[in-house]
Amino acid sequence: MSMKVIYSAAASATGGRNEHTHNRDGVVSVDRSIPKSMGGPGRPGATTPDDLFACGYAACFGSACEFSAKTMLKLATSSIATDCTVGIGARPEGGFGLSVDLNARIDSRSQPDANALVAEAHEICPYSNATCNNIPVTLSAIIS
Repeated sequence: MSMKVIYSAAASATGGRNEHTHNRDGVVSVDRSIPKSMGGPGRPGATTPDDLFACGYAACFGSACEFSAKTMLKLATSSIATDCTVGIGARPEGGFGLSVDLNARIDSRSQPDANALVAEAHEICPYSNATCNNIPVTLSAIIS
């Protein structure tokens, strides 16, 4: 697939899941620790790659919802908030996999409009496109 890149992000990590990650300009700089539930030390104050993925996906999907509401569906919404839960576990065929639950809380007049907005956002969100047919993603539109 060929595309014109309009922004590029870069980060570095040391120590796999158990040391440190930072982005190019240092604005994001976090220590990581494997959670105790995965057999790691679960160091306080540390995060996981899965937390970082959930944060990025929630923000990106929220922007896709806002774009869809204003530009494509012409819906009047004053508030959209997105919660993203990322699960990690062993796959039956071997290795590990991820799952994602996205819940968009939308100030909308109707459930059908909210559902349409979330479905449209899932079609245009770069994170959704990257995960399409790779991991299970569950979508929910909640009227707030």
